[in-house]
Amino acid sequence: MANSVERVSTGSGFKSKSAPRKKQKPGPDSVSKSSVTHQQVKKKKISPLYRGLLWGMTFSCTAALSATVGAGLTLMSPLSNNVLPFIQQVKLPWQTAFNPKTAPNAAPSMGTNLLLPYRLSRPVNVLVLGIDRVLDAPPGSLEGFGGRSDTILLLRFDPETQSVKMLSVPRDSRVDIPEVGYSKINDANVHGGPALTARVLSKTLNDLPIDRYVRVTTDAFKELVNLVGGVEVYVPHAMQYEDKTQKLTINLEEGQQTLNGEQAEQFARFRKDGYGDIGRVQRQQVLLKSLRQKLTNPTIIPRIPQAISLLEKHIDTNMTWEEMLALVNFGRQLERDKVQMVMLPGRFSQEEEFDARSYWVLSSEGRDRVMQEYFGISGETQSEHSPNRVRIALQNGADDPALSQQVIEYLAKEGFHNVYTIGDAPELLRESEIIVQKGDLEAAQLLQTALGIGRVEASSTGDLDSQLTLRIGLDAKNLVLGEDFLKQPDN
Repeated sequence: MANSVERVSTGSGFKSKSAPRKKQKPGPDSVSKSSVTHQQVKKKKISPLYRGLLWGMTFSCTAALSATVGAGLTLMSPLSNNVLPFIQQVKLPWQTAFNPKTAPNAAPSMGTNLLLPYRLSRPVNVLVLGIDRVLDAPPGSLEGFGGRSDTILLLRFDPETQSVKMLSVPRDSRVDIPEVGYSKINDANVHGGPALTARVLSKTLNDLPIDRYVRVTTDAFKELVNLVGGVEVYVPHAMQYEDKTQKLTINLEEGQQTLNGEQAEQFARFRKDGYGDIGRVQRQQVLLKSLRQKLTNPTIIPRIPQAISLLEKHIDTNMTWEEMLALVNFGRQLERDKVQMVMLPGRFSQEEEFDARSYWVLSSEGRDRVMQEYFGISGETQSEHSPNRVRIALQNGADDPALSQQVIEYLAKEGFHNVYTIGDAPELLRESEIIVQKGDLEAAQLLQTALGIGRVEASSTGDLDSQLTLRIGLDAKNLVLGEDFLKQPDN
């Protein structure tokens, strides 16, 4: 895999305990290239520790989220001991320098020994770009990564909290690009590649440092989804649209269904529903949730070599193999519920603004809240949370139409007055869900405390007009009926 390495920032946050790191040339724009050949080996017995693999493949298929983005993260994301034998077969010069320190009573496998020298020394921010097809670019060439960024994600791997944060940045976000002027952020890759995109995004996000980047072409997405046997999603309405510039025809029917690679790309990229790019970001996160469920199947593990071989020609990154292994090691203790997703808050531009060009205009207050709660970066604006200010969309997943109004009345007594109903949930829920639509975790905790039920889910998969989306499940019936209903009558 030929990787174009553009140094985005200094101080990587990756640390080796016993093996020297590869030297990288100083300066923000230095360029070098490296290649690694992955070889398929005999299948190993599946160990029970494939939690890391779940996340490795989840990030590798974050592409589903975004018409291919996280596909590239297969090569840099958490994997389990089940996949390490494949890594061991890669002949790297620095492997001979390993002298891992293990606990006296430990009996790690060779794969564990391979990982021990490498760990994260601090939180690391990785920019992930899903690149539109460059139709005249030779297959596997660097020119194929020169198109507009169809998807922009920022991933934060935090060893202090053992968590991963994922920020979706709408491609239509209005930003100031040096020597270009105000434009959509997806133009930055065309004018200056990942280095310029990282510089613009860092400035937009209160000078957040960006350590590394991964670029993935859209072709990887379809092949990866087919490799895992498709993804199951609910298509809320029929989708028909033709994108002649990308040679993409979208034709999906309404309903619950398993989508193959081509159909999943259609679902991710459709934008003719009144919500444009923002609706697409939401569907990308829906696809990620589906992939997380699909990838819990152990039968996916033997397909790792094929996935790695597939991705080599579709990925461009400035991460070294030592850094990739540090992330692999990080993922070995990563819990399934330690991933939080959020979309950068904002609004659609009005027709009379910006010469009628359509933009996603960022909310300064919303941006500062997300950067503080998810990335630990302070901003200029401050907000006070009051229950009657939080805009809550209520979705019924309990198969009881009367329950919605009863919950609204209950919330009003608790001080939540800005509540409205939307269509029923596509499936029956046993446990209520509080979807953090715009990244306001503090407001979600306020609502959860008032309800005393439900789980908070940090993702932008709720109603687009809400701050929080409350999907009530069967547990909400106990909330409405109260404790007296559960008590046995006195004899």
